[in-house]
Amino acid sequence: NLMTAGRGISHTEVAPDTETQMHAAQLWIALPDDKLNIPPQFDHYPELPVITHDGVEYTVLVGEFLNTISPVQVHTPLLGVDLYAHETITTRLTLNPKFEYGFMALEGTAMVHGQELTEDNLVVTEQGLTEIDLQIHQNSRILLLGGEPFESPILLWWNFVGRTQEELKEAYEQWMNADSRFGSIPDYKGARLEAPPFPERMRASK
Repeated sequence: NLMTAGRGISHTEVAPDTETQMHAAQLWIALPDDKLNIPPQFDHYPELPVITHDGVEYTVLVGEFLNTISPVQVHTPLLGVDLYAHETITTRLTLNPKFEYGFMALEGTAMVHGQELTEDNLVVTEQGLTEIDLQIHQNSRILLLGGEPFESPILLWWNFVGRTQEELKEAYEQWMNADSRFGSIPDYKGARLEAPPFPERMRASK
């Protein structure tokens, strides 16, 4: 599922009563400066390409990998790949030198570029690499994420993303006042979330 918030959107995350266990990754993709206020949108992609290479099963979530292109439509050049190894495998991945990359373990462990990767850390690379050595341990699943660095700093607080603190404060006030900017979900039976108190100062991330 890909939800594009754009100028603002509301959503629910509700599991059936019969669901006793759930394991997922929720990734946030920042929109480029010229797309910040596009209309919100929701897209469902039930089928994603899966390929096997060097004993690793790759699901291409977004972008192009191993000459395979995901159908997921995004607004900037990105790469997202789910890697799973039934046995401990050592392989070498080809990278785009324009991208910076992050490796995240969903299950198990791996060694990335000589660095240990567990469920408690993230291995990040700088731009310029054309390939990287990777060892995925048995029954481990990791995410490979990549993209070009953003042209401007990004602020993230609670459920809001913006470029300035003023933008985030405006969104906060509009949310608290149930402004039509975010739409509504009339079929949802629960209470509407309230944001925590707005901070006086926050720090931008890369």
